[in-house]
Amino acid sequence: MKIKDKLKHLEELERKALLGGGDVRIKTQHDKGRLTARERIDALLDKGTFRETDKFVTHRCTDFNMAKNTILGDGVVTGFGKIHGRAVCIFSEDFTVFGGSLSKAYAEKICKLQDLALKMGCPIIGLKDSGGARIQEGVDSLAGYTDVFLRNVLSSGVIPQISAIMGPCAGGAVYSPAMTDFVIMVQGSHMFLTGPDVVKAATHEEVTFEELGGAMVHNEKSGVAHFAAESELECLGLIRRLLQFIPNNNLEDSPVTDANDDMNRMDLELDTIVPDSPNKPYDMHEIIKGVIDDGEFLEVHKYNAQNLIVGFARFAGKAVGIVANQPSVLAGVLDIDSAQKGARFVRFCDCFNIPIVTFVDVPGFLPGTAQEWGGVIKNGAKLLYAFCEATVPRVTVITRKAYGGAYCVMSSKHTRADINFAWPSAEIAVMGPDGAVKILYKKRIKEAKDPKAEEKQLVDEYTEKFANPFVTASKGYIDAVIRPSETRPRIIEALDMIQNKRDTNPPRKHGNIPL
Repeated sequence: MKIKDKLKHLEELERKALLGGGDVRIKTQHDKGRLTARERIDALLDKGTFRETDKFVTHRCTDFNMAKNTILGDGVVTGFGKIHGRAVCIFSEDFTVFGGSLSKAYAEKICKLQDLALKMGCPIIGLKDSGGARIQEGVDSLAGYTDVFLRNVLSSGVIPQISAIMGPCAGGAVYSPAMTDFVIMVQGSHMFLTGPDVVKAATHEEVTFEELGGAMVHNEKSGVAHFAAESELECLGLIRRLLQFIPNNNLEDSPVTDANDDMNRMDLELDTIVPDSPNKPYDMHEIIKGVIDDGEFLEVHKYNAQNLIVGFARFAGKAVGIVANQPSVLAGVLDIDSAQKGARFVRFCDCFNIPIVTFVDVPGFLPGTAQEWGGVIKNGAKLLYAFCEATVPRVTVITRKAYGGAYCVMSSKHTRADINFAWPSAEIAVMGPDGAVKILYKKRIKEAKDPKAEEKQLVDEYTEKFANPFVTASKGYIDAVIRPSETRPRIIEALDMIQNKRDTNPPRKHGNIPL
């Protein structure tokens, strides 16, 4: 064959590959309000940067007349490109080809890309839209999935892994995104191990796809998903925004942006944001947005365990992870779900050299048999473990309550936090003054002429002597008691000072976090 003919043949193969499952199935995809696999990649990456790999790969199954039904690319588009000028690897599942079902060849394409991303030291992004394993290939499909899972694990903590669920993600397919760092679900997409039919057969329970594994189910209830998006374009924009806060790999730092916000800016409103009454709630978001650069906060797990806030922000143009109790939800107590949520986020930040700033207002752990039987001890220990294990720069600000074991857990000085501040409104003690007095002076209060007056006097005395930040500061557990309005410049100074800190953990294969 002459070179001219070979080039013509190449053009014909490229044209066929671009068609995916064909015009009819592409139209069906569009009629559902969904983009195709290639359209999603084009919308996500910097214009003109995508370079496809394994475009001409086809499946190798000959059973069930599959030999007559081969499509170039075999249901997944793989390649590399750039986002904000930084290299990324990406694969996009194509629902127009066999419903996006995974074959051995399909899995090999993804594995090859995962290996490339690991060697390059760049993030890998998976756009998921698949009905699961390709039944016609039997165990080969299962082997392919597991090959992908293995690489998810080997890449964990080395390169960022992001999954976007843009259609169905069923059966064994769910384990790959579950092991990635961030999962974004588009409204109308689904994730589940066993479908509604299987649930009905096993439990006689009628359940819809949305009720079983819809976007908000996994954002609010299970915590499997970290973000929810109304549309595919919003989802892709969210990925681009997320990547602005995280580095390419575990050996690099996050991108630094120009700081337009005054580093010495004081926010006088913070001086009065904490109510005089210790039982009155306030919104911790207001404090966070009042001190970070330009008030720009990318909240992670926004809908799950809302008594704890986690997310990304910047101080002086440098990315940080934020962990904060939320007094307006369950009074800011820690519980099973919030401890898990916080632990995972802290460990991600520690993996990828992202400093952590913690805002504390926590009255303790949520009481009750449901929490105790559900393992609040074990799960609370996860958050404690994560903070103790972290070696990145850490700054902690206690705004109000820091009681009991929850004080220890929330990045206290004793967990190797570097700089710990407290506001004058901080109350740091084994328990709240009201509870402590009732235990310590039970008999005295009972025998008093005016029990209520006696109790109030004792509470005031206890607060003055034990539950204020100056006592804690006198012991060296707080580095400084600061005015709330100066929180931003004090955090920026602290982060600047400790940015080159050196801290290590004992040599070991890995720790044994209480799972």
